[in-house]
Amino acid sequence: MSLRPSKRRHQALSAAGLLGLLLGGCAVGPDYELPATADLPASFANAQEFSDRGIEEQWWQLFNDPQLSALIDNTISHNYELKAARANLAEARALYLETGLNLLPTVTSHANYTEQKRSTGSFNNRTGVFPRELKLYNTGFDASWEIDFFGRVRRNVEASNDEVEAQEASLRDIGVSLIAEAARNYFELRGLQNQLAVARKNADNQAQTLELTQVKLENGRGTELDTSRALAQLESTKAGIPRLESAIAQAIHRLSVLTGQMPDTLTSSLVQSAPLPKAPDSIQIGNPEQLLRRRPDIRVAERTLAAATARIGVATADLFPRVTFVGSLSLEASTLSGLVAPGSETYSVGPKISWAAFDLGRVYARIKAADARAEASLAQYEQTVLNALEETENALVSYRQERARRSSLLAAAQASEKAAALAHLRYQEGIADFLTVLDSELRLLQDQSQLAQSETVMATALTAVYKALGGGWAESSAPAGKLETSLIQ
Repeated sequence: MSLRPSKRRHQALSAAGLLGLLLGGCAVGPDYELPATADLPASFANAQEFSDRGIEEQWWQLFNDPQLSALIDNTISHNYELKAARANLAEARALYLETGLNLLPTVTSHANYTEQKRSTGSFNNRTGVFPRELKLYNTGFDASWEIDFFGRVRRNVEASNDEVEAQEASLRDIGVSLIAEAARNYFELRGLQNQLAVARKNADNQAQTLELTQVKLENGRGTELDTSRALAQLESTKAGIPRLESAIAQAIHRLSVLTGQMPDTLTSSLVQSAPLPKAPDSIQIGNPEQLLRRRPDIRVAERTLAAATARIGVATADLFPRVTFVGSLSLEASTLSGLVAPGSETYSVGPKISWAAFDLGRVYARIKAADARAEASLAQYEQTVLNALEETENALVSYRQERARRSSLLAAAQASEKAAALAHLRYQEGIADFLTVLDSELRLLQDQSQLAQSETVMATALTAVYKALGGGWAESSAPAGKLETSLIQ
């Protein structure tokens, strides 16, 4: 796409060309074209084990967790960042309306009263044409209308409309990010509660082991060293519990604030442990072409480029004369009652032509600046596309690898649980020493904790996948969904 205006067109217009512009009313400057994406791959490189069908718009519903769905609904409705973004969108729409009205005549009313006393040396006073003291009442309407021969106003309206659409996409971008943040914090909360349950269960088992060593010591079949080791293991496990409880409280506080409430509002409803929601069996990710239509940050960059392209036309229009029709219709009299008397009406009408004929150097400089801004916007758009593809590929590979890791950790945790049970049994029967028990308990705690952490990471990684795919915003070609409507109203 060429964004650079023709230099020859800037330098001169033939009489025939000028007449054609006047009659046709064309808009100068380049017409915007969507940048080509010829190098876009047909599918994601890390799309193995995923479906290439379009993603589910309200992807969080796939987890079948009513609390998660309620949290996201409340985030959409009550989050203050979204409220601020909605206000910014309302401002952009109002400014667009104001810009669009510039295509129509501007009409203003006026009313004034003037009292004047002339000097005795005034020419009019000496000739007696006008009285020395003069009172004048005037009321009426003034109108002006710029005839948009060269498209300056239309390009301004075009740019303003593009900026409104960029603001709409920015609102959706904030919504997508906040939805993902709410889901991630919820998954982390449930994962932390799962880790806390693992720690407490292991602490209970280790407390029973400590009691067993104490009984053996009292019966003369154990040692004080075994008892001390068992106590140290128990206290070490218990030391990790407050850290988990603190992280749980912080996750609840964050979820409360995301939903527009005081930090401790959701404590009573979320402090009770619940299982980590199960991820859907089939995950639909679409393809890169759909990603370009769905990602709101790409839409922001693309609409910003469109606005910058239109601004080139605004700057280019200053190379040509600006024609404005101005007029006024008034009633004027020396007395208030005289305003309604016959002959009090006065009017003026005519064209006003302004042209920066002797300041074209500054006009060319503004055109070059507008052109450079458009080139920068194009580069930013292309970088945004690359960033989106990178983020998506990273999220896909992270989720796939974490799922494989979780499978191995599950097998390890099951084996550790069996080994710990056998070690306890052999220790009770006097076949194994206490170090075997300690080692098996420590290994069990580590494997179960890592499994719980991996399940949390897998859920948050899937959240990152949906966020990278622009989940939460329907494709522009699809009907507006519940989320999109709620975001922009």
